Amino acid sequence: MKEPKYLVEDLYTADPAAHVFNGKLYIYPSHDIETGMPENDNGDHFAMRDYHVYSMEEIDGKVTDHGVILDVDDVPWSGRQMWAPAAAAKNGKYYFYFPLKDKNDIFRIGAAVSDKPEGPFIAEKHPIMGSYSIDPGMFEENGEHYMYFGGIWGGQLQRYRDNKAIEVGAEPADEEPALCAKVVRMADDLLEFAEEPKDVVILDEDGNPLKAGDHDRRFFEAAKMHKYKEKYYFSYSTGNTHLLCYAIGDNPYGPFTYKGEILSPVVGWTTHHSICEFKGKWYLFYHDCKPSGGKTWLRSVKFVELEYNEDGTIKPLDGMS
Repeated sequence: MKEPKYLVEDLYTADPAAHVFNGKLYIYPSHDIETGMPENDNGDHFAMRDYHVYSMEEIDGKVTDHGVILDVDDVPWSGRQMWAPAAAAKNGKYYFYFPLKDKNDIFRIGAAVSDKPEGPFIAEKHPIMGSYSIDPGMFEENGEHYMYFGGIWGGQLQRYRDNKAIEVGAEPADEEPALCAKVVRMADDLLEFAEEPKDVVILDEDGNPLKAGDHDRRFFEAAKMHKYKEKYYFSYSTGNTHLLCYAIGDNPYGPFTYKGEILSPVVGWTTHHSICEFKGKWYLFYHDCKPSGGKTWLRSVKFVELEYNEDGTIKPLDGMS
């Protein structure tokens, strides 16, 4: 497939996490719900309260909606706003990760477990110890699982330094190093961190960390990892400049050297994605707001084939297509 295609039309979905389990493609999106609340930079107009999961046996085949796999009322520590999720599998168990504000309106990352990739999932009684901010993205290699996470502004990453909350959270000055996404290796049970989260450092062409004022290239949210031809591709959203970009490194921790754009701006403010190989081809899953007439809080997941150049760079795509 060369033209983008929407996943479903009967529900507003966003922030897709695409995973292959048991030969099927599973997409775990967030769920946008009309609120009538004015938009703001904290994302209060996103009243997302549950998750569905969808599956496909072929990329152009039937899409099966497996229904609600987790609701905010199913999470013992829940407050509000279930944002972009992710999933993983190990030893016949399936793990679902989700950012959710606790009862103090602070984002934590929760975990839930099921015997099936389509759920339903049972949430743990507490968020992952040491977790904060938003947008978990999962990567597995040689039996080890890594979580990438973080998001500034409404995602609250600016409130932390060195994995600790600070008194007055703010972005660094323009000439200071940009805030970094985080990467952490998961414990054997996939329910806790096995270490302290580390910075995902993105370097420019001269080997210097990107600056906070470099809004066209610096990390904002949607931290994702995939591997292609022995190289590690860290992809992410630039947020207020509405780009999907990527950087390449030699291991899951980085550092990563900035390489370019994957997707130009879409209709709508937010840009969030995942990249997945399925039956020998690569696909980009993302969202836009065309079906809702451009309402930025009512998004729809779409997907398109992703292609690479001979040198391993990604062929950029037009977000308006």
